[in-house]
Amino acid sequence: MSVDAPNPGSERSGSQRSRAEQSRAEQHGGEQHGQQQPIPKVSLGCPPTARLLKHSDFERVYKQGRRHFSPHMTVFYLANSAGQARVGFTVGRALGGAVERNRIKRRLREAVRLRRSTIQQPLDIVINPKKSVLTLEFAVILEEIGRAFNTIDGAVKKKAAGAPKSGTAARSEAEIK
Repeated sequence: MSVDAPNPGSERSGSQRSRAEQSRAEQHGGEQHGQQQPIPKVSLGCPPTARLLKHSDFERVYKQGRRHFSPHMTVFYLANSAGQARVGFTVGRALGGAVERNRIKRRLREAVRLRRSTIQQPLDIVINPKKSVLTLEFAVILEEIGRAFNTIDGAVKKKAAGAPKSGTAARSEAEIK
């Protein structure tokens, strides 16, 4: 017997299938055993419009924005005109190799996805984690992201509600009185 010769009993044509195989195929809508219907993709992540992607956006948040410090990360934020909150991450080489940095980003992305609803203001947010994020329990990361988002949202609301007018508008009002 040669190596390339097929085993005569191993492959069956459609007419040679056993009754069990035929009834299984009928129960599963005509599927062959081992074949599955494609599962529709449901995106639970952040769409590109909800992420900071451009270098210029990151630079603008760093230079013009405010900072919130927490034990395991620094969060930079700045009001935007996009109409929704956008989030970006900076994980530098100092935090480890590519595998560690990607793991940090995946964990932060998931925490942001779960706590995103707490952000009510249109903001650009950049999260800069510290090395300790790699070894933290996910629940701690989730709590810290939630706390940072609540603090930032409150600070932005407070500034918008009680901030005196600045610049030329404030001077012209004072001159009118």
